[in-house]
Amino acid sequence: MKKVVISGTGLFTPPHAVSNEELVVAFNHYVAAYNQQHAAEIAAGNLTELAESSAEFIEKASGIKQRYLMNKDGVLDPARMTPYLPERSNDALSIQAEMGVAAATAALAKAGRSAADIDMVLVACSNMQRPYPAVSIEIQQALGVQGYAFDMNVACSSATFGIQTAVNAIQSGQARAVLVVSPEICSAHLNFRDRDSHFIFGDACTAIVLEAAESASAAEQFEILGTRLATVFSNNIRNNFGFLNRCDEQGIGQVDKLFVQQGRKVFKEVCPMVGEHIVQHLESLDIQPQQVSRFWLHQANLAMNQLIARRVLGRDAQEQEAPVILDRYANTSSAGSIIAFHLCRDALQSGDVGVISSFGAGYSVGSVVVKKC
Repeated sequence: MKKVVISGTGLFTPPHAVSNEELVVAFNHYVAAYNQQHAAEIAAGNLTELAESSAEFIEKASGIKQRYLMNKDGVLDPARMTPYLPERSNDALSIQAEMGVAAATAALAKAGRSAADIDMVLVACSNMQRPYPAVSIEIQQALGVQGYAFDMNVACSSATFGIQTAVNAIQSGQARAVLVVSPEICSAHLNFRDRDSHFIFGDACTAIVLEAAESASAAEQFEILGTRLATVFSNNIRNNFGFLNRCDEQGIGQVDKLFVQQGRKVFKEVCPMVGEHIVQHLESLDIQPQQVSRFWLHQANLAMNQLIARRVLGRDAQEQEAPVILDRYANTSSAGSIIAFHLCRDALQSGDVGVISSFGAGYSVGSVVVKKC
């Protein structure tokens, strides 16, 4: 079987950092206005008074201290609390394609490759800004890549599912090299007026170059030792936004058209699922968990990652073993584990083994076992 390597990664970080404190000020202004506006109904017991948020609550619940957003002003306006991202002309590069081109250009440079070396572009992320034409094809054209492109969505697991798709294409001879791009604008599907989730997400875009090991020339390469995917249907993380919404006016604008989750159920069900998935994947490759130098896990919640690492290792992971970037980036959906991989691998030596793992809505879980060349 043809060996495949990751030869380059790229990261686009949005320009606006937003602290927990800033987010809380906007949220609490909204809460005060809501409670005042509905004071009579609340007093009569017909409505529940909204509770304020706090920076301490957010960090304790998630481990998040800040996030990066594509637009800050709209989110922090208590009368709006939604990013303001103006529509662009059809002839202009779309916002997701713009993010994707920036991350992809950086990944190509790291890999020592040009657009002419890429045969396939795959956009793998949790939300596409339109159904068609595919954002991946727009990025393909903007970069000047020949060959083909398509979009795929497996929510927070999209990047690892995309990596396996890329590996399959290279090993089957359908592509010499593949770009996997994950442009996540999670702030656009987040309900900033919901106390339990208003802090969860941030925006970012990652890109990965994968190619046949025999032709790779990058100074830093990671061989793909194996990939494994799994899905189990669950409604505990859901977003009902879609083209059918207009067919029933009663549902338009309802909270289920944004991100909703049953957080405690997700924690209880996903952590063991992911831990067992990673252990079984390593076992199939004759690798013991103690032989793994890095676990680049999906960056959704600090306690989740600590528990998953503990289930895999049989002990608490050291900080460098399971790097955390969600304190800075928050949950960037499919981009999170790739951001961790991009930023937290410099100390690895040749022969060191690591696991990239993403998990989330579906439920879905993907793992990619790599070895530094």
